[in-house]
Amino acid sequence: MLRSSDVRAMTTPDGHTLGSLLRRYGAGEPLTCEPVAEGLLNRGYRLATTHGRYFLKHHLDGDQAAIARQHRATLRLGALGLPVAPPLADADGRTVTVLGGRCYALHPWVDGRHRDGAALTRLQSCRLGALLGRVHTALEQVITRDPEGTSGPEGTRGPDHEGTPDPKGTRAPYEHTGADPVRTFEMIDELLALARRSRPRSSFDELAEHRLLERRTLLEREAHRRPAAAQVPATGWVHGDFHPLNLLYRGAEPAAIVDWDRLGVQPRAEEAVRAAAIFFVQPAGTLDLPKVRAYAAAYRRASGAGAAELAAAVHRVWWERLNDFWMLDWRYRLGDRRADPQFPASAALAVWWTREYAAVRAAFTE
Repeated sequence: MLRSSDVRAMTTPDGHTLGSLLRRYGAGEPLTCEPVAEGLLNRGYRLATTHGRYFLKHHLDGDQAAIARQHRATLRLGALGLPVAPPLADADGRTVTVLGGRCYALHPWVDGRHRDGAALTRLQSCRLGALLGRVHTALEQVITRDPEGTSGPEGTRGPDHEGTPDPKGTRAPYEHTGADPVRTFEMIDELLALARRSRPRSSFDELAEHRLLERRTLLEREAHRRPAAAQVPATGWVHGDFHPLNLLYRGAEPAAIVDWDRLGVQPRAEEAVRAAAIFFVQPAGTLDLPKVRAYAAAYRRASGAGAAELAAAVHRVWWERLNDFWMLDWRYRLGDRRADPQFPASAALAVWWTREYAAVRAAFTE
């Protein structure tokens, strides 16, 4: 299994590798290469050459067929007018380059910045929902007509929690029933033991212990609301990781949706709900419901999803949040603290969402 520490140990491509790669693209000679993104599925670099600026992506999982499918999808989405940054093709027309056993792709550099929900107006929140709805309908169009792609859930990646580690770049098919609370109780006990043994003890450890005990009490009370298989919303092709760090804005408008590594078949409305729970979460662990309402209404119009589909998605993502502890897993099992700043708001959101369940559901469905 690839640990996060292994990823951090990987070095920037050397001059020989960069030179060999750029010659295939006719992209000049390398001048600078700076890391700009680090993850368990890929690494990214800002690359300056004698011909211009590029984004160089190193795909760590090395699944060339999956990468090629992502590339075909983004190329076709771009042709439909969606804001994407498709890969460049080399002299032989290929978009995946293998050097030293590693898979690379070269993309045009996109100037832009990330914007979370706090930086969006209600109108921009509406446009965000419409954009995701367009992505879902366009993916269905470009992938199901792709003779080299797949048109069903076999061989596709399942759902993801917001940034959950996927070391090998492969995911099991989505669960038809919600997470088993019995397994969650076991996980809570394991994480509690790790948090209590942490030395030197910190305020984070105190908060982690408090939230784990709180969540156990909540789950004991709410266990009867576990989603059943019949509650799965309609499935379709989705981006798989739609959140503020994967959307670049230029001014007030989206410039590029990036990082398509988790492209796969999932319940579409669940991606819409997960994205809203990341974009519109506030520091106190509440959702900006007026913006959520604008976003969700636009998503429903653009995607054709009905209120019942969104209601089922809200319930399943709420349950997912109640049973999910990936941030604590990163810290206490992987020794990776990158997600620590997100934990206070995320942990509080699960509690607030349970209390305000009806209001959250209404914001997505009415």
